[in-house]
Amino acid sequence: MAAFTRLEPVVFDPTTPNEARMYDYFVGGKDNFAADRDAARRALEIAPELPMMCREGRRFLGRVVRHLAAAGIRQFVDIGCGLPTQGSVHQVAQAAAPGSRVVYVDNDPVVVMHSQALLDDHRNTAVIEADMRDPEQILGHPRLNELIDLREPVAILLLFSMDVISDDDLVARIVGHLRDAVVPGSHIAIGHSVSDLRPEVTAKLGALYLDRGIVSGPRREQVRSKGDIERLFDGLTLLEPGVVYIPRWHPEEGEAGGNPGAVWSVGGVGRKDGPAGAR
Repeated sequence: MAAFTRLEPVVFDPTTPNEARMYDYFVGGKDNFAADRDAARRALEIAPELPMMCREGRRFLGRVVRHLAAAGIRQFVDIGCGLPTQGSVHQVAQAAAPGSRVVYVDNDPVVVMHSQALLDDHRNTAVIEADMRDPEQILGHPRLNELIDLREPVAILLLFSMDVISDDDLVARIVGHLRDAVVPGSHIAIGHSVSDLRPEVTAKLGALYLDRGIVSGPRREQVRSKGDIERLFDGLTLLEPGVVYIPRWHPEEGEAGGNPGAVWSVGGVGRKDGPAGAR
């Protein structure tokens, strides 16, 4: 597998919209700038359901983390974590399994600064500034290795973060590198918006995000499909119910399973199998 290109740190630019800060706007937060709000309002004109989808994505995150904690996972790495909000990984994991260790990863200095300030007093939780496009940098980061023992099973969370990379080959290489680097018993969770149900809407949103510099990589006619996301789990054993529209991934009491026609994001969790001690 080809080596990853070492990337320069992202420079904070309030005039360029950022997906994490747009998400913050969608859920009613205040940690966003005029460029984020302008792009978010334009996105809402195309897809008014985006705030509801953000909420469903947060519910999916909670179910995934609780499911993995129940399976014995005690280490979590949330890559492309975004700005802190209620129901974040450390809150869910440490409530389900006290002592769980969590490392958040983001390349946006604003996200990292806010997260570090909020989590400074939280034991077993850290925030590092790194870019998902360089997974070697993430797994080799000294702060991550202080908290996460990569000789033991770990959950890698890639939840709605790879949407901002339009290069399919790069996305596959990121997942493949992370899969090969962790030990058997580890899990990789992926959440991703897909084009299958709303192709006209997702095409317009994809063009907007590319034009505003939110998405990096080559221009493409459409965002990824459900089949594209399923292929990212190659080499892993998919947990039931597989890659499904996120309201239908292990809905909990009081959750009806949702209408996937209104939530055009899919998710799944894969487990790395193999002999103990193998990579």
